[in-house]
Parts: sequence; C-alpha cells; structure tokens
Amino acid sequence: MHLIITDAWLARSRAIYLSGTKLVLAGFVAALALMLVAAGLYHWVFLKGAREGWPVIGALVKLMVKDEFDQRDRFLRENLDVMAKRVGEMQAKMLQLEALGERVSGLAGVNPNEIKTPPGRGGVLVGGPSLSMQELQATLTELDKLTDQRVDLMTVMESRLFDQKVKKMMVPTQEPVAGGNLGSSFGWRIDPLNGRSALHTGLDFPAASGTAVLAAAGGIVVSQEYHPEYGNLVEIDHGNELVTRYAHVSRVFVKKGDLVKRGQKVAEVGTTGRSTGPHLHFEVLVQGVFQDPQKFLNAGRQLPVAPMAMAQPNRPAMSPQLPQPPVAAAPTSGGTTVSPAPVSANPPR
Repeated sequence: MHLIITDAWLARSRAIYLSGTKLVLAGFVAALALMLVAAGLYHWVFLKGAREGWPVIGALVKLMVKDEFDQRDRFLRENLDVMAKRVGEMQAKMLQLEALGERVSGLAGVNPNEIKTPPGRGGVLVGGPSLSMQELQATLTELDKLTDQRVDLMTVMESRLFDQKVKKMMVPTQEPVAGGNLGSSFGWRIDPLNGRSALHTGLDFPAASGTAVLAAAGGIVVSQEYHPEYGNLVEIDHGNELVTRYAHVSRVFVKKGDLVKRGQKVAEVGTTGRSTGPHLHFEVLVQGVFQDPQKFLNAGRQLPVAPMAMAQPNRPAMSPQLPQPPVAAAPTSGGTTVSPAPVSANPPR
C-alpha cells in the first residue's frame, strides 16, 4: 500500500509505503487500541450507571448480583448439607460413646453423673483467624477418627469388664442363707451322730424349716435328687470344674438342667437325710475335691471395688484362694460327715 500525505496548501507532501506485513500489524494495533478504548468507556459508563442507578444498567447489575448470590447460596447449601451429614454422624457416634461410657462406668462401679460433669477450663484469650471450610472439615475428620478410636477402646473395656463380672458372678461368694449363722465349720470334728472323728465337708447353717436357700453363684443345675446322707440335694455347676451342693433341704424349686442366677431361691431349709435338725449343709468342690466354703464367702466380702478392674483390664478376675487340707477338729452341730480316709467324694447317683 502506498499513501501520499499533503498539507492544506499542497506545499509539501509525504509518501508512506506499507507492505502487507506492516499493514496487518497496523490494523491489529488499531483494533487493539479501539478495544481498549471501548472497554474503558464501557467500564466507566457501567460503573457510573451502577452507582447512580441508571435504569437499564441498574437492572443488569441486579441480575448479575442476583446470579452471583444464587451461585454462592447454592455452594453454601451444598457445603452445609455435607457438614450437616458429618455432624449427624458425629452425634450418632457421640451417643454410642455416651451409652458405652454409661455401661462401662456401671460395670466399673463409677457413677455416670461424675463422668458427665464437664471439667473446669479457662485461660488467657489469644485470638486467631477464622476457620476456613477446609480447616473445619479437617477438624471434623480428626474428631471422627478420634471418636472411632474411643468407641473401639470403650468396647474392649466393656467386654473385659463384663467378662470379669461374669467370672465373679460364677464364683460362689453369695451366702446361701441370708443372714444365717454358722453352726458347724469345715474340717475335722466329732461326728454328732456316732461320736467319732470325721471330716465335715462343708458348712452348716442352722435355720428354721422353710427358710430360703439361695444359689451362691450363677450356674447350671446338674443334680436334683434324694441322697441317703445328703437328703434332698441340689448340685450346681459354675464352670471351670467348680460345683456347689445344697443338702438336707425340705423343698426344691429347680430341676436338673435349669439355669440359675446368683442369689436365686433354689430350695428351702429342711432336715432330710443324715441330719439332727433343720439346717443347710453347703459344700464347695473344685475338680471334685472338697474345699472350705468359708474362704469363698470371705472372698466375697473382701472383693475389691470395680474401679480396680478398670485400672488393670488385663488382670484376670479374682478367684478365692483354695484352702489347704483341713487339719483341725471342731466338734459342733450335726451334719454330713465322711470318714478320715477320703478327701474327695461325689454322692452316688
């Protein structure tokens, strides 16, 4: 392209020659300059119209702002729905953890109200930046993991405490006659019927006929029969080869195969069999060997409080110390005895 430029009086003239490349470049620069001017003018007019509330521009601004707010509200609602779901899950886990805590505290002998009391807290306030959505979600995720860990821990503790409680309930530490007085202890004595030295294989609890006989521990009735020496006899197996016998009773309220719980009434005091008067003859056998029931009953009175089990969850449930073979004689009231030779015995079926 060849351009000739002259002044008004044609006194001077100037010729400009533009090649194709220069022409394209000049057009691009001119178009860019025009776009910048138009954008600046549009921006100035738009801002001025928005500030002064020009009709058309004001309506456009309202539409744009409304659309932006709608998008923000939609984003917030979506995030709030997600957060509400997370909070609901956390509430469910907290309720589960609270229920576990109440059960564990009950097994441990701790008042649940003491656990629910919030601890005192305080200190100097040092402000910090507001939490972002990402930081809040990270905090909830961390709390979720911590809650899962606490639930698992409380579940294990509940299982172990329950196992210890069951084991303790299966040890015959409950007195078979409530408030009963001991009439004849375990050991060698002068037999009240024949006047000879004999081994008294249990404890005698004198009581009026019809007095309730209670199961010393939970277990299964393995024998309910009449024996020439024991009279009406109830035998309960507590597991781990631990058996208790209740002899000379007048009435029996359980039968073979029944599952009984600790403290349940299984019979009534009587004077059946080899007996000089109404009383309960109570025996404890471990692996078929007679043991002193008094040591089991004493262990029941001296059982440690439940928090000790919580402090040492891996420690096995306490079991009473097995007595040494009896060596002393104590002539007392009548009851079932055996001759000095045998140390273990089972009544014939």
